[in-house]
Amino acid sequence: MSGIYIHIPFCKQACNYCDFHFSTSLKNKDALIKALLLEIELRKNYLKDSTIETIYFGGGTPSVLSEKDVFNLLEIIYKQYNVSSSAEITLECNPDDLSNEKLMELKRLEINRLSIGLQSFSDEELKWMNRAHTAQESESSVKRAQDKGFENITIDLIYGSKFSNITNWRSSLRKAIQLNVPHISAYNLTIEEKTKLGHDYKYQLEKPIDDEKSSEMFIEMIEVLQKNNFIQYEISNFAKEGFYSIHNSNYWKGKYYIGLGPSAHSFDGVSRQWNISNNNLYIKYLNEGAKKYYEKEILSEVDRYNEYILLSLRTIWGIDLNYLNQSFDISFNSTFQLQLGKLLRQEKVVIKGNIVTLTNQGKLLADKIASDLFV
Repeated sequence: MSGIYIHIPFCKQACNYCDFHFSTSLKNKDALIKALLLEIELRKNYLKDSTIETIYFGGGTPSVLSEKDVFNLLEIIYKQYNVSSSAEITLECNPDDLSNEKLMELKRLEINRLSIGLQSFSDEELKWMNRAHTAQESESSVKRAQDKGFENITIDLIYGSKFSNITNWRSSLRKAIQLNVPHISAYNLTIEEKTKLGHDYKYQLEKPIDDEKSSEMFIEMIEVLQKNNFIQYEISNFAKEGFYSIHNSNYWKGKYYIGLGPSAHSFDGVSRQWNISNNNLYIKYLNEGAKKYYEKEILSEVDRYNEYILLSLRTIWGIDLNYLNQSFDISFNSTFQLQLGKLLRQEKVVIKGNIVTLTNQGKLLADKIASDLFV
């Protein structure tokens, strides 16, 4: 089983914290869709005969596409790939795009999972983020989608900005729970260099992120959501039973996937490749039939080992010690065992059976702990 990711690099306006590849100009949208259609066909053998169990429209903001655009992309995917009849098909969208008409379009396209970027329930914070929607639209968009029959909905929230504190974060979590969605993704705000927030931080127009405050909100989120029957199956992702994101779970489990569109990444177990993060060059190279639109890296055993540690440790499925012993050089494992003992004494990880997972305190330091376990 494999997945397809389609990067749609267009947004109405730039959020001040976002460093994903996107453009706020839609003037070459049609040309880019045409190039995407070419790439879909060109790479039809990348996953060999593997069955596609997930299709994910990410971005950017895929909800800016027309019904015809999405239909054309799905049509050629179904033609060129072996897509499961029960495939999870996700489309990321902004609240302000989800009119009744747009929701009916998505229904006709058989999109069966919506990822709605609410980000905040505060108008002041949304304005600071440079989001195009209001707090009221955050809530009403979800309710409209539910009224139109969408059950598999995830919402995105961001915490840790200068507007966040434990009191209003608790309020945000209550509102999210009251929306009765089965999945919540919540991310700690980070300051990325090539963003407006990064620029303002560099010139001391914004203060640094308060890590202590963010940690407090992270632990509060875990406790509140778990009490309301959400399972933290990955550090930033919480879902009711049966509503884990299959697509994203497959990333963390090391399954193969193909990434289509500018900046999209692909993985076939042996190598990773990534497309150029430039819309015009992506279009140009695809139309010319040139292979310059992507770069490729063959993964060493050390690469594969470290990636397994990094991804697995973030999840409820954890690091499988039997898999490590069977799949990698024994010298790797001696380094791992030494560090693991320290982490157990520090109560940052636990071992049940042959599975290593993080404690709640360990989750606060997930990347640091993973790097400690790297070769």
